[in-house]
Amino acid sequence: MNAPVPAKAHLQVHVCVLLWGFTAILGKLITLPALPLVWWRMLLVVLALALLPAVWRGLGAMPARRRWAYAGIGALVSLHWLTFYGAIKLANASVAATCIALSPAFTALIEPWLARRPFDLRELLFGLATLPGVALVVGGVPHAMRAGVAVGALSALLVAVFGSLNKRMVEGGQPLTVTALELGAGTVLLTALAPLMALVPGFGGSLLVMPGLHDGALLLVLALACTLLPFAMALAALRHVSAYGMQLATNLEPVYAIVLAMLLLGEQRQLTGQFYLGVAIILLAVFAQPLFARRRPVVHPELLATSEAKGVAD
Repeated sequence: MNAPVPAKAHLQVHVCVLLWGFTAILGKLITLPALPLVWWRMLLVVLALALLPAVWRGLGAMPARRRWAYAGIGALVSLHWLTFYGAIKLANASVAATCIALSPAFTALIEPWLARRPFDLRELLFGLATLPGVALVVGGVPHAMRAGVAVGALSALLVAVFGSLNKRMVEGGQPLTVTALELGAGTVLLTALAPLMALVPGFGGSLLVMPGLHDGALLLVLALACTLLPFAMALAALRHVSAYGMQLATNLEPVYAIVLAMLLLGEQRQLTGQFYLGVAIILLAVFAQPLFARRRPVVHPELLATSEAKGVAD
């Protein structure tokens, strides 16, 4: 008989998901363009992790080939975050959060190939079930925001790709070390992309200018309170909560983000009822999937730090 899950573990999971939901809100409140916003977030997390001796020990014990592989995944992580916050800047937090809910549909197609696991028809069917919702979402946003929908969908695709690659490299290193390596590599890539991204409206911006007090304070909250803190809490909760229970909870992330956007940013005034009907269809498919899909263990918990709540548990 399974031992009951402590109430503290359930609370930790939901606090984590709420904090992940806040990342979209902070992305809207921070006035920096997407590139410097993501660059500072990644840099602050890496600097914090660099203070931990265990990270350096794990890095030293990791073969060079595996370090390069994780660095490549980190490049995809940085592009995911760049497109996620780009979607927020081009549209709003509600649109970006809804688009990330599309990642299970992409994962159903991509993960069997990249992670070398059997194809699951049920996962694909649930992914396809989101398509009517996507059509309603696109039709329910102002024309000026539709570029944000496209960029947000690309962000969801990147979640599926790097999440699948991380699962393929399971047991490759300690979670904190892998996170530091991936985000460090992502920071380097964004530094190299900065001259090109300056030409893209809403994305480019100087990396050499220190953020103002307002943006700097919110960046610290984003990096420490909404990235490292939920990472640590989720790792503790995973000792007691099943992958199935974690998935049901993490599916609430877009719900939290949209509700917070309505309460704090008043975004419901920008969007139509058609948009929210589309959101409901997408979330219904996302919530239903764990009820019917194969229950697999959490095999790579460092995804918690690099893709918000998405892709953590299947």
